[in-house]
Amino acid sequence: MDNRSLVRALATSAALAAGLVLAGCKGDDLSLANNAKANQPVPPKLIADMTAKNMDLQSPILVRLYKQEAELEIWKQDRSGRFALLKTYPICRWSGDLGPKVREGDRQAPEGFYSISPAQMNPQSAYYLSFNTGYPNAFDKALGRTGSQLMVHGDCSSRGCYAMTDEQIAEIYSLGRESFFGGQKQFQLQAYPFKMTPVNLAKHRNNPNMPFWKMIKDGNDHFEVTRQEPKVDFCEKKYVFDAIKKPGATRDLVFDASAKCPDYAVSDEIVEAVREKQATDIAETARLIAKGTPVARLNPGIDGGMHRVFAARVPEATTGLSEAGDGSMSLLARAPGTVPSHVNPPKAPSESLLMGTPEPPKLAAAPAPAPAQAAPAPTRVANAAPTAENDGWFANLKRKVGFGSAADATASTPP
Repeated sequence: MDNRSLVRALATSAALAAGLVLAGCKGDDLSLANNAKANQPVPPKLIADMTAKNMDLQSPILVRLYKQEAELEIWKQDRSGRFALLKTYPICRWSGDLGPKVREGDRQAPEGFYSISPAQMNPQSAYYLSFNTGYPNAFDKALGRTGSQLMVHGDCSSRGCYAMTDEQIAEIYSLGRESFFGGQKQFQLQAYPFKMTPVNLAKHRNNPNMPFWKMIKDGNDHFEVTRQEPKVDFCEKKYVFDAIKKPGATRDLVFDASAKCPDYAVSDEIVEAVREKQATDIAETARLIAKGTPVARLNPGIDGGMHRVFAARVPEATTGLSEAGDGSMSLLARAPGTVPSHVNPPKAPSESLLMGTPEPPKLAAAPAPAPAQAAPAPTRVANAAPTAENDGWFANLKRKVGFGSAADATASTPP
């Protein structure tokens, strides 16, 4: 990307931000939060990557999360209208075990499909910056699942959330903000236990969560074959993807997560592509099982994990971590961001009886020396209610839609 293009892209973003701030001065609610953290620009290198991948700064985004691999992917719509992978972020900390969140206090990070609107962005988070996952969705509620304020946030410490470093969440937050500036009303969050590959399906074939995982894999497959955000509906206590009216139907489709499904259809093109992919996956999974792929052991006493580049910074935390990628761990890997000394590693097996308690004690992790040239840890801001001085776009929208407390339900407040 040449310097003039880069300057032009940054200037466009700055001009739009300035315009919205001025609009806010005139009484328009679409003003930016008066918060330096929430207004950090998208890094120039990432803008250059967008240009190389034929993407616009303010085109829609989509987020995919994988627990076992401890990765968060940002996908962005390119100028062809399809989504392409922009960047993969290692997750600094997630809690619980593989499987969906079921009840308040179970320390599980959610799995499933969720929608993130501007009202769910929290520029005043106690954990630097955050956005609410939207758990529970209609499917979760239909099953009686409970829990609230489950976030993707900074601070690398989690109790039911997905925690990044402050530097990472600042970048992710800026990408979400720009997509909203570009007109995206909400972006989709897809949270999975692992990448939905035949290898992982074979390894976890005996897990009691497999029926749920196969159901959300259907949405994964819709995205994989179309590279479009799948439309998500719920009925009969299940997910439905890319439903459309049948040819000749006059009534609009009405979905209710607890009621009988309406008479819907799915495009023949999508049905055929998904069927072909799933047939290939099923055949390969069966081959791997017949070959003797070992079954992954259930770990009810394991409290989450972290990506190996972070685990390398907290050696005490490596015991019990889920295998990530090829299972290798480079002790020389540089963690992408500041890892605080209070990060809580997974619980040892002897602590498994503490699962589900409101405030399980943290295992102390010895502070690791910061990597070379690492940026200093950003100053944290209390998660206070908005005031007249710091009211902004996200804060105003939260009030207008009745979004609840801005508090993040996760690990105890950092020092």
